[in-house]
Order: sequence, then C-alpha cells, then structure tokens
Amino acid sequence: MHMYHIARRELKMGFRNPWSYSFLALFTLFTLALMVIQSRTYLEGYTYTTGTMLTLVLYLLPLMTILLSSFSLTAEKEEGSWQLLSTYALTTSSFLLGKYFGQALVLIAIVCFGYGLCGVIGALLGAGFSFSTLLFLLSFSICLILMFLGIAMLIGALSKNRWQALTWGVSIWFFLILAWPTLLISALSFVPYTWIKPVLQFATILNPAELVRLFSVISLGGGSIFGPEYYKWVNWFDSPFGVVGFITLCFIWISLMLLLAAFVWERGRRHD
Repeated sequence: MHMYHIARRELKMGFRNPWSYSFLALFTLFTLALMVIQSRTYLEGYTYTTGTMLTLVLYLLPLMTILLSSFSLTAEKEEGSWQLLSTYALTTSSFLLGKYFGQALVLIAIVCFGYGLCGVIGALLGAGFSFSTLLFLLSFSICLILMFLGIAMLIGALSKNRWQALTWGVSIWFFLILAWPTLLISALSFVPYTWIKPVLQFATILNPAELVRLFSVISLGGGSIFGPEYYKWVNWFDSPFGVVGFITLCFIWISLMLLLAAFVWERGRRHD
C-alpha cells in the first residue's frame, strides 16, 4: 500500500517537474528527426537506417532516464522530504519500488507521447513510420528505460546531492554507451583467443545497453553483423526461449540494481 502511494506521489511530482517537459520536447524533436531519416529510405527488417535509429535512441534515453530518476531521489535528501517520510512506517523497499514504478510511468509517458505524435504527423504527411516499426521502437525504448532506471536508483542512493548524481550519471552513461566498444576492444587484445567468446558473453550481460541492443538487432534479423563471437547469442535469442531468456536476464539485472540501491539507502538511513 505504501508503495502505491509513493508511486502515485512520484507520478504527480514527475509531471510537475520542468525537466520532464524539457526532455519531452527534446525526445519529440528527436523522434521527428528519426521520421525524416526514415522517410528517405524503405524500412524493412534491419537496415542501415534502422541501426542508425536504434543508436540515436540508445544515446538519448539512458541519459534522460539516469538524470531524471537520480535527481528525483537526491531531491528527497536535499529538500528534507525523506526525513519526513522516514518517520512513518515506510520500508526502504516500498519507498524505492514506489519511486521506480512512478518514474517508469513518467518516462514511458514521455516516449509514448513522442512516438505517438510522430506517428500522427507521419500519417498526415504520408511519410511516417509503420505501426510495427513504432511498436518496435517503443518496446526498445521501454526496455532501455526499465534497465537504466535500476542504475538511476543506485546512483540516487549513493549520491548526497544533485551534483554528485550528475557526475556519477554522466560518467556511467559515458562508460556504458560511448566508451564501451573502445574499452572492450582494448581489453580483448590482452585476452587469449580461446577466452574471447566467454569474455564477450559475460561483458554483454554486464552492460544493459548492449544486451538490449543485441536482442533488438537479432529480433530484426541482423544478427549476422555481430560476427562469429556472438554466434551463441544469436542462436539463443532466435530460439523459442529467446524472449523468455531475455526478459529473465532483464528482470535479474533490474532486481540486482534495486537490491543494491536498497542496501545503500538502508545503510544511510541507519546512519542518519
């Protein structure tokens, strides 16, 4: 019951937050730009245009999720709201889960509005996304939001103020999104050849952005671009248990982040 009230409160605060509307405007312009890219090519399955669209979404959404959600948690500490809430019979898990689901609804509403407006404008102009493409992009975006929301909860629990959250958030986003391919290639150059495949598979699980991207590209039939090192991933995701396995991995990843966040938050709660 407490979790429901926290989520409802977070939902109200999220839609009153000017940052939410700033990201809403940015994401809407972003989806319209994607529509322009798509209108110049015939889109079916995995193509260069599809890869470009997924990459652009991959750059924006994780950063947007991390900043909005981690700031929401640190604001509770800075503004004294948590000190008031902690006087009630409110468990840390209920509080964090309520924040998680409330923020998830706010972020999903933002991407739904962006894709919805893009679909309406595209339909009026006769050059928009197909329904299946919009549904795929929406599913891809929701997966990214839910995965990186877990990271944002951990960052918010670790940070004492917004500046720390900003520093941690941008650093983690840079590491997982921008620097990851370069660092991974550099690290693999020191690994024996027989270890490359196991290391790649383990590294993919550690990076939620790479895991979601890999599953999405394989779902579109573009698994061949990853090369023989990802052969087992391609076969697994193409199998009847691929979707179930992917959802299970995502659930484990999110649960682990939330458990770590709850541990850090509870530790800070005892020290206060």
